[in-house]
Amino acid sequence: MKLIESQNTEFKQVFKDEYLKTICAFANGDGGVLYVGVNDKGNVIGLDNISKLMEIIPNKINNKLGLVVDVCQEENDNGFSYLKIIIHRTYAPVSYNGKFYKRSGSNTIELNGVNLTNFLLKRYGKTWDEVFVENFTIDELKTETIEKFKALMKKRSSLAFDDLDTYSFLERLNLVENNQFKRSCVLLFGRNPQKYFTQSYSKIGKFLNDNDLLTSDIIEGNLFEQLEKITEVLISKYLRSYITYDGLQRIETLEYPFEAIREAIINGLVHRDYTDTTVLQIRVYDNKMVISNGATLSDEVPIEKFKENHISKPFNPIIANMFYKAGFVESWGKGTNNIVNDCLKMGLPEPEYKYKFKSVQVIFFKTTQETTQETTQETTQETIKLSTKERILLELKQNGKFTRDDLSKVLGVSTNAIKQHISNLKREGSIERVGSNKSGYWKVNISKSKEV
Repeated sequence: MKLIESQNTEFKQVFKDEYLKTICAFANGDGGVLYVGVNDKGNVIGLDNISKLMEIIPNKINNKLGLVVDVCQEENDNGFSYLKIIIHRTYAPVSYNGKFYKRSGSNTIELNGVNLTNFLLKRYGKTWDEVFVENFTIDELKTETIEKFKALMKKRSSLAFDDLDTYSFLERLNLVENNQFKRSCVLLFGRNPQKYFTQSYSKIGKFLNDNDLLTSDIIEGNLFEQLEKITEVLISKYLRSYITYDGLQRIETLEYPFEAIREAIINGLVHRDYTDTTVLQIRVYDNKMVISNGATLSDEVPIEKFKENHISKPFNPIIANMFYKAGFVESWGKGTNNIVNDCLKMGLPEPEYKYKFKSVQVIFFKTTQETTQETTQETTQETIKLSTKERILLELKQNGKFTRDDLSKVLGVSTNAIKQHISNLKREGSIERVGSNKSGYWKVNISKSKEV
């Protein structure tokens, strides 16, 4: 016999009660084999009183864990006897002294907190997003979001639900039962889901480096609202757009492909592990953008498969299904591939997927330094031809925190002229002030300033 310890194999020289944790862990996983009378290197060293152990061990396992296992006496070529304890996977979770254990590689670990919650839900065939929320009422739903969802769903499936009231509609979607609303319903359509899930908001930040934060925004609301708000704030305040011309036609191109960004944001909102304290974070740097969210990955779709064709195994299947019904996602596991392809089509480097600190990260990169310099030169030359008004809008899109003095220095125009242009732009609705004069920022309304 020459085996190695693994997820499903463990060696012990003698039997001790504490090894019931390992047996418990095997039962909570895919089963396993515990060899007794074998050292860590897989060599049989033999056992004394093996006949007595054959009686004691099965009874102890049954009394302590409620398991019936196979205990077999084996013998190697040298005549040394050892025990082979075969543990089968159980349907119901198994505990030892009130604690739950599971295997991680060749180690036995105790489950607690978030890991225990997810384990128990999965064991009973439930997902986190189908559990009911206590004390949530129909008055806490946001009707506007539900009506928008109905319209989107109608476009995708041609099914009409206009004749259904709010409760009946949500009941048809299996989001509510006996006046109890599921977690998925609260997150998707709640007026203030952060009341029940405090960590369900998102953050956007502009960074000089990993330690120096320039500006940030917190995005709250239900998931459909967050998708809309995150996209709007990113484009109007954090990301640059490059201007080119096709003849007389003016073309504005976002520095990253819009569809790829939107796909990554949707993935973060849909697949988040909302029991984790890590919120959806978008960190914008000069040379890259990192979108990350706390997540529990399926064993069938590890991070290494994100750039390959893979099955869709959402952590929150109900939430994923609602985004699918709204036409925001496909259910074929192609989203991560589409992000890569969209970046490559735009001439950007291939984005990276990482899984660090129980968080999924998608990292977008700018073009190579040479290409960036060429683009910057072209953009700078083109900007010189713009009117002062257009140049102000362009600068405020890139940095909404600019003051009149900042704009005056960048554009080489007097502060009085800047003040007049700002007043005109506010009156036209092209820009608006968000927050106070001291700590707020300028928001560029894209629909009002398409020509810039």
